[in-house]
Amino acid sequence: MTTPRSVTLERLTYTLTAPVLAVAPNVYPDSPVNQVVQLAGAAGIGAWFLAAKSDEPGAGRKILRWSPLVLAAAVDVAAGHTTGFGPYWLDGLLAAGWAAAGSFVLPFSRHTRRRHRPAVAAPAPQLQVTEVPEQSPVVPDDGADLLTREVRMMWENAGMPARTHVVKATRHPGMRHDMTILLRASETGRPITGLTEAAVAAPFAVPSSDVRLAEVAIQPGRQGGPGWMEAHITPDANQRRRKSPTDQERWADKVGSPKGGAPGSELVNRTRDDERGVTFYRAKMADSTETPRIDLPKVCRALKLPEDDSCVFVLIDGSEFLISAFDEPPLSQLFPATRELLTPDAKGMYVCGFTITGQPVKTMVYQHDKNAPAHGLTLGVSRSGKTQFFAIHMAAQSLDGQVVWLGTVRKDEKTTVLGRYIDRQGSNALWMARSLRAAKALCEIRADMPWPHDGQPHDYKPGDPRCPYRQLNVYGDEFMTAAQDADFGEFIQKDGEDLTVTGLKYGIGFNPAGQSPFAHNGFSTEMKDNLRQNSRPVIFNMGSPGATRKAAEGTMENAYDVPTIPARYSRTEGSAIERAMRGEADPENGVSTGGVAVIVLDNGRAVLMRSLYADFDTDLSELFPDEVNRLTNHEISELEKRGLWFDWNEPVRPGEFWPEPEEDDEGEGRSRRRGGGGGGDKGGGRGSKGGGRRSEQVASPRQALEAIKSLTDA
Repeated sequence: MTTPRSVTLERLTYTLTAPVLAVAPNVYPDSPVNQVVQLAGAAGIGAWFLAAKSDEPGAGRKILRWSPLVLAAAVDVAAGHTTGFGPYWLDGLLAAGWAAAGSFVLPFSRHTRRRHRPAVAAPAPQLQVTEVPEQSPVVPDDGADLLTREVRMMWENAGMPARTHVVKATRHPGMRHDMTILLRASETGRPITGLTEAAVAAPFAVPSSDVRLAEVAIQPGRQGGPGWMEAHITPDANQRRRKSPTDQERWADKVGSPKGGAPGSELVNRTRDDERGVTFYRAKMADSTETPRIDLPKVCRALKLPEDDSCVFVLIDGSEFLISAFDEPPLSQLFPATRELLTPDAKGMYVCGFTITGQPVKTMVYQHDKNAPAHGLTLGVSRSGKTQFFAIHMAAQSLDGQVVWLGTVRKDEKTTVLGRYIDRQGSNALWMARSLRAAKALCEIRADMPWPHDGQPHDYKPGDPRCPYRQLNVYGDEFMTAAQDADFGEFIQKDGEDLTVTGLKYGIGFNPAGQSPFAHNGFSTEMKDNLRQNSRPVIFNMGSPGATRKAAEGTMENAYDVPTIPARYSRTEGSAIERAMRGEADPENGVSTGGVAVIVLDNGRAVLMRSLYADFDTDLSELFPDEVNRLTNHEISELEKRGLWFDWNEPVRPGEFWPEPEEDDEGEGRSRRRGGGGGGDKGGGRGSKGGGRRSEQVASPRQALEAIKSLTDA
């Protein structure tokens, strides 16, 4: 066996130092060597004191390590106080004993090296260099249960992933393998970093998808924060969750996940209404400050619902939303109109339809909060349900004691039937222009009508019994078409815009209808803004979901989510792929969406509804009052004085809309109206456009302007 080099050097030091300790105090008592030895001994005594006071393990080893210095100082002091070398050469014997004791104990070479292995005499074979795993600190026994000790053993065998220690393991009730382990960083004050689901799953031989890491909240008696973490290992629960998940679990996995149809949402509850055949999914955002972002087709696929706009609807309210899945299209059924539903209440509101959830939807015949009449804006393509809505709206206004005029571009069956129950009705652009002109004149007439209680004129106040006149509602069906009429379009558009702006003060509401709410089709921006602010716009099918959404957004202050109105309610039957592979035709299914509309409420929210149904094949007298409401005698007489009250179906009268042709010096007729001469045979046509032109010389800008105005085709 060979002696380690450190042992040899230490023994040589003791051998050389022993004579110095015996000779120096006797031969050179004042030598600095004595002071150095004594100071070293004092340092050793100080080290003894600190080691004995410390609570850390290894105090005995530290005391033995410093003992040679203390004993050397003791030998030096003893030799200095003896006469000569002492009796029987005591100083030499003490020094020799010190050297022998140090050589035997070897405090520095043995006790300063951990895991000391003496070298063997024969040369050891060269081993391959391998990394020695870092030893974890010794954790004292804390009385952990059997499960925790087993988990700790598995955790240590895995190499203490992410330098963490298992504090406690808790088995889930009723589960064989599911448990939660509480981890903390091995070093105090260090955060846990680099711990993944795979690192936790590997020691327990489970898939990483069955592991979920969570932060640890600070609790009384237990720390928390970044240095602690919980790992939920749930193979049994996840197996059951994959086979038969609960509603909340399915929602969390398929809908509320980051890639789901409504990311960040949580299912509040799922309820079923068998009587109505509908299932409701009420959900909310986990963060109440977020706005739901819903991909409805994706939600339908996740919940195994038919991807069908006619059966699945979503309603958003702040951070919450409701998904309604119907067994049958809810808006395909009819809601018959009744006098009870159409009778306005004290605030001028009546039921005009029902939503998909069966809630009644109300609109107004006057604005109670603004103390003014209400305008109306109805949009939709042909056969979408506009005239049906006219019928119920006119009935509600008539039941409230209001006067109704209806003008259309062309005559049809429904408008003719409605004419029996209202004050006036006509079916051409000339009639509409005359009705708007008369309504505009009524503004001037009513502005001077005295009220009986004080004899002074006042602005119109809905529901005030002292008012001497009734509210007048002027309808313009296909208003955009009439506004583009070659002869009377400019009068219709101008008077309609004026009536929209000024009519409310005098109890006159304007109700245009058509297929576009935009300026290039007859609506000016000022007119549209007044209609939007003083009505609840109703948008029926505009031909496509995109056009319907655009029209609805054009009547809203803010672009809220607009429900979709499909061309037809079609049910999904079977697989389109299987029919294609078999070469079969798609099923002929579908229900008309006529009568389904988007109504924009006062808060700007768009709601999908089915308007009440008025059957024109039956007697509509059940919906309208027994007597038709008409203007007062004073209003009629004032209109007659102005030449505006007569049969508006008559051909255009001379000078009614533009001045009659004048005879110039050459005897040729010339009209002052832009575009040519006066009346004709087409109910107010332009007549001859061959009027003469001025032949005089143009000498000033004014004369040039007059000449341009007099041109036939200007």
